[in-house]
Amino acid sequence: MQIYLAAAPEHLAEARRFTERIAHAAYRIGPDGRLVRQNLLPRIRGGLLALGDWECGPVRDPAMLCREVWRECSNRGFGGVVADFEEQPSEDKAAFLEAMGKVLSRNRMRLFVPEAYGQRVSQAAVLICTAISGGTLRQRLEEAAARFGPSRVALDLQRLRMSFPLPCPEGEGTPLSGEALDSFLREREPSIFYSGDLCAKYFTCTQDGESRFILFDDGDTLRRKIQMGREMGLCAGFLMYPETADLLPAMFGKG
Repeated sequence: MQIYLAAAPEHLAEARRFTERIAHAAYRIGPDGRLVRQNLLPRIRGGLLALGDWECGPVRDPAMLCREVWRECSNRGFGGVVADFEEQPSEDKAAFLEAMGKVLSRNRMRLFVPEAYGQRVSQAAVLICTAISGGTLRQRLEEAAARFGPSRVALDLQRLRMSFPLPCPEGEGTPLSGEALDSFLREREPSIFYSGDLCAKYFTCTQDGESRFILFDDGDTLRRKIQMGREMGLCAGFLMYPETADLLPAMFGKG
């Protein structure tokens, strides 16, 4: 299983200290539905093209966008495309991803798509988020492998940092910044436990008179998630920079 580090151009030098497998987060679909590139130096080659969809317009010509992305991949020697789509799924983007999957597959290159597009884009690997707060991670990955096939499942290794009220019948938490989590750990020095089901660490504390359940990832839990993916024969995993910057020296064995 290959592990990629997604990094924007301004973080590329730091990210490449740890790996050459970079997903270059320098691309998005623009307001006119065309490819937009941000500040990536001409000499940069290799890795993957990471394509975002924030503030994108309708993809009125999927074939044209597909040609633009393919041309960029060819010019830079990219090994494929990861669609880092965060907006609601849409028919126009699904049509583009279908066309892109066919082009890349013919050229023995990979396309990675969000889970919402997995059934529609058969010639793509499907990104499964590992930052869960309920159920079990192994079951979630097993269900995805049964649905798509292990070779089509990739790990979206989002770093989990969430705070939940106790009790929490809705199961909805609040995201924590790295600074907020560090403050909890430094000031309260809580007893930390490991959840094998969630493959994450947790502790409880009191804040403003309210009991809280804090769930988080660190280097150990992310390594365990990666190991689980390898044991299951999944195809790839994606970490984000600088979200995981403080964990990478230990994870990659480099400083």
